[in-house]
Amino acid sequence: MSQYSLGTMTWGRDTDIHEARDQFNLYHEAGGRFIDTADVYSDGVSEEIVGEFCREQPDVLISSKAGSVRTNRRRDASRSHLLTALDASLRRLRRTHIDVWHIHAWDPYTPIEETLSAAEHAIDSGKVRYLGISNYSGWQLTSAALGSKYPIISAQMEYSLLQRGIEREVIPAAEDLGVGIMAWSPLGRGVLTGKYRHGTPADSRAATSHFSAFITPYLNDRSRAIVDAVCTAAEGLGLTPIDVALAWTSARRQVSSAVIGARTAAQLRVVLNSVNAQLPPEIHEALDEVSAIERGYPDFGWNQ
Repeated sequence: MSQYSLGTMTWGRDTDIHEARDQFNLYHEAGGRFIDTADVYSDGVSEEIVGEFCREQPDVLISSKAGSVRTNRRRDASRSHLLTALDASLRRLRRTHIDVWHIHAWDPYTPIEETLSAAEHAIDSGKVRYLGISNYSGWQLTSAALGSKYPIISAQMEYSLLQRGIEREVIPAAEDLGVGIMAWSPLGRGVLTGKYRHGTPADSRAATSHFSAFITPYLNDRSRAIVDAVCTAAEGLGLTPIDVALAWTSARRQVSSAVIGARTAAQLRVVLNSVNAQLPPEIHEALDEVSAIERGYPDFGWNQ
């Protein structure tokens, strides 16, 4: 389970504290020890729940994030905001430190030097052990890594068979800098489970008002072809689509952890049963081909 972290984005909103408790217990009993949350998940309630559970299990490492805001600005990685958000996260988590603290997104309104000064202060003060970034482009990751006093150890990025954009610049940059990829949504926002092949289930996230826009971009012809390939591979191997999707992502170059999450404990149980699946090389190659993204100058086929 060391290559999988438990995502808690739904905790406190779509997942109540009782379902969250069941999820946490399932994950912990399976050997999982790495929980991912953020200060904006359910407006801080997710961190409160994580803090309650991890108080009883001090062996669990916590990743959290700061820098996203519920305003028109959307991103605030200023020193003032980040350090205020960090203290609030620590209060909710009931901890003196966060193990891996990710800057949630690039803030075009704040100089990277100011953002990094806040991160360095957080580490110097003992409130943060290690620094990460999230949703940065390749040049943004490089700029942060080269300007930081402390190494950036994690780049938390969306990565799945349906979203391979980070292969253009982020993964090569991460490899060069020694940064591990923490892949979020390895199941393609749930679409790679196959649940949307014949429509939108009434109890799915795509059927909710606050998540439908998150899922809809992956309900297109390209995605359907990839999901069909995943389901065909799963049937031929005697696996599930979840087995295939997770095995593909976790085996990718530079991926050190994949974030798994679910709305219910029953869904998480299914996911946890899939974490040890492996794919034959020829299946990897076939899935690579069907999900290939357009690549070109200058990141591919010129100096590469």
